[in-house]
Amino acid sequence: MEWTDEAIVLGVRKHGETAVIAELMTNTRGRHLGLVQGGRGRVMRPVLQPGNRVRATWRARLDEHLGTYKIEGDTMRVARLMEKAHGIYTVQVLTSLLRLLPERDPHKNLYDAFDIILDSIERPAVAGELVVRFELAMLEELGFGLDLGACAATGSRENLIHVSPKSGRAVSREAGEPYADRLLSLPTFLTSGNLERTGEAPLDDIVAGFALSGHFLHRHVYGPRGIEVPPERAALVKAVSRELE
Repeated sequence: MEWTDEAIVLGVRKHGETAVIAELMTNTRGRHLGLVQGGRGRVMRPVLQPGNRVRATWRARLDEHLGTYKIEGDTMRVARLMEKAHGIYTVQVLTSLLRLLPERDPHKNLYDAFDIILDSIERPAVAGELVVRFELAMLEELGFGLDLGACAATGSRENLIHVSPKSGRAVSREAGEPYADRLLSLPTFLTSGNLERTGEAPLDDIVAGFALSGHFLHRHVYGPRGIEVPPERAALVKAVSRELE
Protein backbone atom coordinates (compact mmCIF):
# COMPACT_ATOMS: atom_id res chain seq x y z
CA MET A 1 0.00 0.00 0.00
CA GLU A 2 1.27 3.46 -0.86
CA TRP A 3 -0.12 6.95 -1.31
CA THR A 4 1.12 10.54 -1.38
CA ASP A 5 -0.87 13.50 -0.08
CA GLU A 6 -0.60 17.07 1.12
CA ALA A 7 -0.86 17.29 4.91
CA ILE A 8 -0.52 19.55 7.94
CA VAL A 9 1.39 18.42 11.00
CA LEU A 10 -0.73 18.03 14.15
CA GLY A 11 2.04 16.70 16.36
CA VAL A 12 4.51 13.90 17.01
CA ARG A 13 5.39 11.52 19.80
CA LYS A 14 8.70 9.76 20.42
CA HIS A 15 9.20 6.21 19.24
CA GLY A 16 12.45 4.47 20.09
CA GLU A 17 15.78 6.28 19.98
CA THR A 18 15.43 8.44 16.88
CA ALA A 19 12.01 7.86 15.32
CA VAL A 20 8.66 9.53 15.94
CA ILE A 21 5.06 8.71 15.22
CA ALA A 22 3.74 11.67 13.23
CA GLU A 23 0.10 12.66 13.39
CA LEU A 24 -0.97 14.49 10.23
CA MET A 25 -4.20 16.03 8.99
CA THR A 26 -4.12 14.97 5.37
CA ASN A 27 -5.97 16.60 2.52
CA THR A 28 -7.97 13.58 1.37
CA ARG A 29 -7.45 10.86 4.01
CA GLY A 30 -8.24 12.71 7.23
CA ARG A 31 -6.22 12.37 10.41
CA HIS A 32 -3.53 9.79 9.77
CA LEU A 33 -0.59 8.47 11.77
CA GLY A 34 2.68 6.97 10.56
CA LEU A 35 6.23 6.24 11.69
CA VAL A 36 8.98 8.65 10.63
CA GLN A 37 12.46 7.20 10.89
CA GLY A 38 14.93 9.83 12.04
CA GLY A 39 12.08 12.15 12.97
CA ARG A 40 13.96 13.42 16.03
CA GLY A 41 17.02 14.37 14.01
CA ARG A 42 18.11 17.93 13.18
CA VAL A 43 16.79 17.68 9.60
CA MET A 44 13.29 16.46 10.33
CA ARG A 45 12.63 18.10 13.69
CA PRO A 46 11.98 21.59 12.24
CA VAL A 47 9.73 20.10 9.56
CA LEU A 48 7.57 18.10 11.97
CA GLN A 49 6.27 21.12 13.88
CA PRO A 50 2.51 21.63 14.37
CA GLY A 51 1.06 23.88 11.67
CA ASN A 52 3.66 23.16 9.00
CA ARG A 53 2.32 21.94 5.66
CA VAL A 54 4.18 18.95 4.24
CA ARG A 55 4.16 16.44 1.43
CA ALA A 56 3.76 12.96 2.88
CA THR A 57 4.18 9.54 1.30
CA TRP A 58 2.79 6.68 3.38
CA ARG A 59 3.73 3.04 2.88
CA ALA A 60 2.60 -0.17 4.57
CA ARG A 61 2.17 -3.81 3.68
CA LEU A 62 -1.49 -3.71 4.70
CA ASP A 63 -3.86 -0.77 4.96
CA GLU A 64 -4.60 -1.39 8.65
CA HIS A 65 -0.90 -1.19 9.62
CA LEU A 66 0.65 1.92 11.17
CA GLY A 67 2.94 2.28 8.18
CA THR A 68 5.85 4.64 7.60
CA TYR A 69 5.98 8.20 6.32
CA LYS A 70 8.47 9.86 4.06
CA ILE A 71 7.93 13.57 4.62
CA GLU A 72 9.11 16.64 2.74
CA GLY A 73 8.59 20.19 3.95
CA ASP A 74 6.27 22.40 1.92
CA THR A 75 5.23 25.52 3.87
CA MET A 76 7.20 26.09 7.08
CA ARG A 77 4.86 28.26 9.13
CA VAL A 78 5.96 27.55 12.68
CA ALA A 79 8.25 30.57 13.13
CA ARG A 80 5.55 32.99 11.95
CA LEU A 81 2.84 31.30 14.01
CA MET A 82 4.92 31.66 17.16
CA GLU A 83 5.49 35.40 16.77
CA LYS A 84 2.40 36.27 18.85
CA ALA A 85 0.54 34.51 21.62
CA HIS A 86 -2.72 34.27 19.66
CA GLY A 87 -0.90 32.45 16.86
CA ILE A 88 0.48 29.80 19.21
CA TYR A 89 -2.87 29.27 20.89
CA THR A 90 -4.71 29.13 17.57
CA VAL A 91 -2.56 26.21 16.43
CA GLN A 92 -3.03 24.43 19.75
CA VAL A 93 -6.80 24.89 19.75
CA LEU A 94 -7.27 23.72 16.17
CA THR A 95 -4.96 20.72 16.47
CA SER A 96 -6.69 19.60 19.68
CA LEU A 97 -10.06 19.73 17.88
CA LEU A 98 -8.83 17.79 14.86
CA ARG A 99 -7.43 15.08 17.14
CA LEU A 100 -11.01 14.32 18.14
CA LEU A 101 -11.81 13.12 14.62
CA PRO A 102 -11.75 9.39 13.92
CA GLU A 103 -8.47 8.34 12.37
CA ARG A 104 -8.49 7.97 8.56
CA ASP A 105 -11.95 9.55 8.24
CA PRO A 106 -11.77 12.13 5.40
CA HIS A 107 -12.75 15.71 6.26
CA LYS A 108 -11.52 17.78 3.34
CA ASN A 109 -13.57 20.84 4.32
CA LEU A 110 -11.87 20.93 7.70
CA TYR A 111 -8.46 20.42 6.12
CA ASP A 112 -9.02 23.33 3.73
CA ALA A 113 -10.27 25.57 6.53
CA PHE A 114 -7.32 24.61 8.75
CA ASP A 115 -4.87 25.43 5.97
CA ILE A 116 -6.49 28.81 5.23
CA ILE A 117 -6.58 29.81 8.89
CA LEU A 118 -2.90 29.04 9.40
CA ASP A 119 -2.09 31.38 6.52
CA SER A 120 -4.37 34.16 7.75
CA ILE A 121 -3.98 34.75 11.48
CA GLU A 122 -1.50 37.60 11.77
CA ARG A 123 -4.29 39.91 13.01
CA PRO A 124 -5.92 38.84 16.30
CA ALA A 125 -9.43 39.82 15.17
CA VAL A 126 -9.05 37.60 12.10
CA ALA A 127 -7.75 34.74 14.23
CA GLY A 128 -10.64 35.03 16.67
CA GLU A 129 -13.32 35.04 13.99
CA LEU A 130 -11.78 32.20 12.02
CA VAL A 131 -11.37 29.94 15.04
CA VAL A 132 -15.04 30.44 15.97
CA ARG A 133 -16.05 29.61 12.41
CA PHE A 134 -13.80 26.55 12.44
CA GLU A 135 -15.37 25.32 15.67
CA LEU A 136 -18.83 25.68 14.14
CA ALA A 137 -17.61 23.86 11.01
CA MET A 138 -16.31 21.08 13.24
CA LEU A 139 -19.75 20.76 14.83
CA GLU A 140 -21.28 20.63 11.34
CA GLU A 141 -18.90 17.86 10.24
CA LEU A 142 -19.76 15.84 13.35
CA GLY A 143 -23.49 16.17 12.71
CA PHE A 144 -24.28 18.92 15.22
CA GLY A 145 -24.43 21.97 12.96
CA LEU A 146 -26.28 25.11 14.01
CA ASP A 147 -29.08 26.69 11.97
CA LEU A 148 -28.34 30.41 11.94
CA GLY A 149 -30.11 31.40 8.74
CA ALA A 150 -33.64 32.11 9.99
CA CYS A 151 -35.55 32.67 13.20
CA ALA A 152 -36.69 29.42 14.81
CA ALA A 153 -39.95 31.03 15.95
CA THR A 154 -41.01 33.16 12.98
CA GLY A 155 -38.90 32.09 10.02
CA SER A 156 -37.71 35.67 9.57
CA ARG A 157 -34.18 36.31 8.31
CA GLU A 158 -34.04 39.82 9.76
CA ASN A 159 -32.71 41.04 13.12
CA LEU A 160 -31.21 37.69 14.10
CA ILE A 161 -29.36 38.42 17.34
CA HIS A 162 -29.89 35.31 19.51
CA VAL A 163 -29.34 31.55 19.38
CA SER A 164 -31.36 28.99 21.32
CA PRO A 165 -28.99 27.05 23.63
CA LYS A 166 -31.19 23.98 23.20
CA SER A 167 -31.97 23.81 19.48
CA GLY A 168 -28.95 25.67 18.09
CA ARG A 169 -31.27 27.77 15.92
CA ALA A 170 -31.23 31.53 15.47
CA VAL A 171 -33.86 33.72 17.13
CA SER A 172 -34.82 37.23 16.08
CA ARG A 173 -34.79 40.25 18.37
CA GLU A 174 -38.57 40.42 18.52
CA ALA A 175 -39.20 36.71 19.10
CA GLY A 176 -36.47 36.43 21.71
CA GLU A 177 -37.27 39.55 23.71
CA PRO A 178 -39.40 37.82 26.42
CA TYR A 179 -36.59 35.41 27.34
CA ALA A 180 -33.47 37.12 26.02
CA ASP A 181 -31.55 36.41 29.24
CA ARG A 182 -31.75 32.67 28.51
CA LEU A 183 -30.49 32.88 24.94
CA LEU A 184 -26.98 32.97 23.53
CA SER A 185 -25.82 35.98 21.53
CA LEU A 186 -25.42 35.62 17.77
CA PRO A 187 -22.38 37.65 16.65
CA THR A 188 -22.88 39.83 13.62
CA PHE A 189 -19.98 38.18 11.79
CA LEU A 190 -21.94 34.89 11.75
CA THR A 191 -25.05 36.33 10.13
CA SER A 192 -25.67 35.73 6.43
CA GLY A 193 -24.74 39.20 5.22
CA ASN A 194 -21.32 39.12 6.89
CA LEU A 195 -20.00 35.61 6.27
CA GLU A 196 -17.56 36.79 3.59
CA ARG A 197 -16.16 39.62 5.72
CA THR A 198 -13.41 38.78 8.19
CA GLY A 199 -11.41 40.83 10.66
CA GLU A 200 -13.89 43.64 11.21
CA ALA A 201 -15.78 42.33 14.25
CA PRO A 202 -15.50 44.17 17.58
CA LEU A 203 -14.08 42.32 20.56
CA ASP A 204 -17.51 41.82 22.18
CA ASP A 205 -18.70 39.97 19.07
CA ILE A 206 -15.64 37.73 19.05
CA VAL A 207 -16.05 36.87 22.74
CA ALA A 208 -19.75 36.13 22.09
CA GLY A 209 -18.74 33.89 19.21
CA PHE A 210 -16.45 31.84 21.44
CA ALA A 211 -19.23 31.55 24.03
CA LEU A 212 -21.62 30.32 21.33
CA SER A 213 -19.34 27.69 19.79
CA GLY A 214 -18.02 26.70 23.22
CA HIS A 215 -21.52 25.98 24.52
CA PHE A 216 -22.27 23.52 21.74
CA LEU A 217 -18.79 21.98 21.73
CA HIS A 218 -19.19 21.19 25.42
CA ARG A 219 -22.72 19.86 24.88
CA HIS A 220 -22.04 17.66 21.87
CA VAL A 221 -18.29 16.93 21.84
CA TYR A 222 -16.44 17.40 25.12
CA GLY A 223 -19.20 16.53 27.58
CA PRO A 224 -20.28 13.21 26.02
CA ARG A 225 -16.63 12.11 25.80
CA GLY A 226 -15.95 13.04 29.41
CA ILE A 227 -13.05 15.32 28.53
CA GLU A 228 -12.23 18.85 29.59
CA VAL A 229 -12.13 21.82 27.26
CA PRO A 230 -8.43 22.40 26.42
CA PRO A 231 -7.07 25.28 28.54
CA GLU A 232 -5.48 26.76 25.41
CA ARG A 233 -8.95 27.80 24.26
CA ALA A 234 -9.45 30.18 27.20
CA ALA A 235 -5.86 31.36 26.74
CA LEU A 236 -6.62 32.17 23.09
CA VAL A 237 -9.66 34.25 24.06
CA LYS A 238 -7.55 36.15 26.59
CA ALA A 239 -4.73 36.70 24.09
CA VAL A 240 -7.09 38.04 21.44
CA SER A 241 -8.79 40.25 24.04
CA ARG A 242 -5.49 41.73 25.20
CA GLU A 243 -4.39 42.54 21.68
CA LEU A 244 -7.71 44.16 20.73
CA GLU A 245 -8.34 46.18 23.88
